[in-house]
Amino acid sequence: MRIAVCAPQVPFVRGGAEIFTDKLVEELSARGHETALVTIPFKWYPGTKVLSQAFLWRLADLEESNGAPIDLVVATKFPSYCVRHPNKRVWVLHQFRQAYELDRTDLGQFGEEAEDRALRRSVQTLDRVALGEAKRLFATSRNVADRIERSTGLVAEVMPHPPQELPYRCEEYGDFVLSVNRLDRAKRIDLLIEAAAIDPGLRVVIAGEGPDHDRLEGLARERGLNGRVEFAGLADETELASLYARCLAVYYAPVDEDFGMVPFEAFLSRKPV
Repeated sequence: MRIAVCAPQVPFVRGGAEIFTDKLVEELSARGHETALVTIPFKWYPGTKVLSQAFLWRLADLEESNGAPIDLVVATKFPSYCVRHPNKRVWVLHQFRQAYELDRTDLGQFGEEAEDRALRRSVQTLDRVALGEAKRLFATSRNVADRIERSTGLVAEVMPHPPQELPYRCEEYGDFVLSVNRLDRAKRIDLLIEAAAIDPGLRVVIAGEGPDHDRLEGLARERGLNGRVEFAGLADETELASLYARCLAVYYAPVDEDFGMVPFEAFLSRKPV
């Protein structure tokens, strides 16, 4: 069977969703399917960009490639699941949360102007149409499935995906608390830095990169935490497994998380979260 796995891609960003889609392609290929990862660059801001980005997927023709039919598409997160195909499966990692529970919060994107409110409603309408086209609809967690049902009325089967394969182990319960996340406001890593400012015995290692890096680094400087908060950047698989193996505990406190691989990975390393 020829299968196209569809996923949006923010250039120069790699996180849990990218690890998941790469592994999905690998596993389908190992089972004898001819599988390709199809991506389209995604820019979700300003709000007026959201629908135009979704329509790029809507216009994509994935019914055939190079004269041969594509038998099945597996779409993952917004806006890739807007793709059209007569045999579409969707395994939802998350919707465009700024149009739902993050709306009218500090993490929201749509303002109070009539145009912004109409854009938000259009995203919701598109979700109902695009997800409703799926022959099978899966969600990576109960939290995601509940959001889908509340927002669209559609019922998704819960099918969690496994964590990435690392040489998990526990070497010691060391002297630092580890954060593994994309550096984004929704991950609330600033709370960990504030905790370090209160507890002079707390050392923190922050693994990851993202748009919130400069703000977090500035916060650590303001709180006089130089030397106690280390920004480790993007860790490769060997480095990440070593950090898990040596840390005291793992910090994880995103806003209403979809499905956290980090707690999974921490538990496999026998570390508290």
